Amino acid sequence: MAATDVSAELRGLIDEFFGAVSFEIGQRPAYARIRGLFIDGSRLIRNSSEVPEISSVDEFIASREKLFDSGALTSFEEIETAETTEIFGNIAHRLSTYQKRGTMQGEAIEGRGVISTQFVRTPSGWKMSSMAWDDERPGLAIPAR
Repeated sequence: MAATDVSAELRGLIDEFFGAVSFEIGQRPAYARIRGLFIDGSRLIRNSSEVPEISSVDEFIASREKLFDSGALTSFEEIETAETTEIFGNIAHRLSTYQKRGTMQGEAIEGRGVISTQFVRTPSGWKMSSMAWDDERPGLAIPAR
């Protein structure tokens, strides 16, 4: 498979992930779609504070469903704004910048950050094996690329 085909497939996985976590007011998020994007044993790691929040795919989905079901999170959108992807044989890495916005506890939230995603080729196509991210905050800005 040509590198451009692989790049398009990886972009599709990222787009599908962001689509699954994004929803408008009045819509139900499609969090369950996330399961099909990852291999068994994958980890999602939010590393925006003192201690990393490390989740399995099911734990990640459950935490987001809890926020939505409680009425705390009523809208959310996350999009990739830039990326660098490296592919070598059956593995790949994508460093993405992202923007997010939404409504939490009735208040507008927004931010930007960087996600590092690892991929592996499986017999059924490319899948994510891990995803780790950090958000911009005072003292930590996304570098110009």
